Amino acid sequence: MDVAYDGTDFSGWAVQPGRRTVCGALTGALVTVLRVPVALTVAGRTDAGVHARGQVAHADLPSDLNPEWMVRRLARLLPPDVRVRAVTPVPTEFDARFSALRRHYRYRVATTPYGAEPLRARDTLSWPHPLDLDAVNAASAGLLGEHDFAAFCKRREGATTVRHLQRLSWTRGADGVVVAAVSADAFCHSMVRSLVGALLDVGRDRREAEWAVALLTRGERVSDVAVAPPHGLTLVGVDYPPDDELAARAAVTRNMRRSPL
Repeated sequence: MDVAYDGTDFSGWAVQPGRRTVCGALTGALVTVLRVPVALTVAGRTDAGVHARGQVAHADLPSDLNPEWMVRRLARLLPPDVRVRAVTPVPTEFDARFSALRRHYRYRVATTPYGAEPLRARDTLSWPHPLDLDAVNAASAGLLGEHDFAAFCKRREGATTVRHLQRLSWTRGADGVVVAAVSADAFCHSMVRSLVGALLDVGRDRREAEWAVALLTRGERVSDVAVAPPHGLTLVGVDYPPDDELAARAAVTRNMRRSPL
């Protein structure tokens, strides 16, 4: 399932007792349609307030299900801030999380004196400071590659914080909005927002570019790295290999992600 949502009023993707979550809303609609229990696996469990227009989730559903009918049926049941844009049959080897090759995020920052445009205020950070893109991009370049991003992550027991950061670039549009494009094989908890927060400090001349790069030598979460607000962040896409490579990719990823340093 290709899923999009406005994360403003959700407590993230993952189901939490007593809280409104994307997974909870989607699972409830699926159960209503199919009248059987449904377990969802997602490409990336976004935090509270984070948005998506390219999220991917999978579930084991009846083989005779009509995908177009399912999309229309879910559109009638789901709340307006979450949509299933497409339903696609996939091989049994497909795993939305472990088969993924990379995830793509965008973080939007309005640098105009008046802040974010009202119609984009829910997905754009208003930044009331100068932002030196040359300094930010210089620091970003030094973070690319495979590193231990422990300084930028909230560690989870038994999980590695080594990631391959494949893209981290910043551009400013004619509307004064700066967009950070971030891509990696995967992201650990709070990694994207921590990278953005650290680099915004570089861009406002509170930190040197070398400081951000030097954080890669730290083996634990660093308290002076600011975590950027969630609402500026959107998951925009997930890449997968060809069908005949899905199982091999999932096996490699499971081994990598579950191996402690």
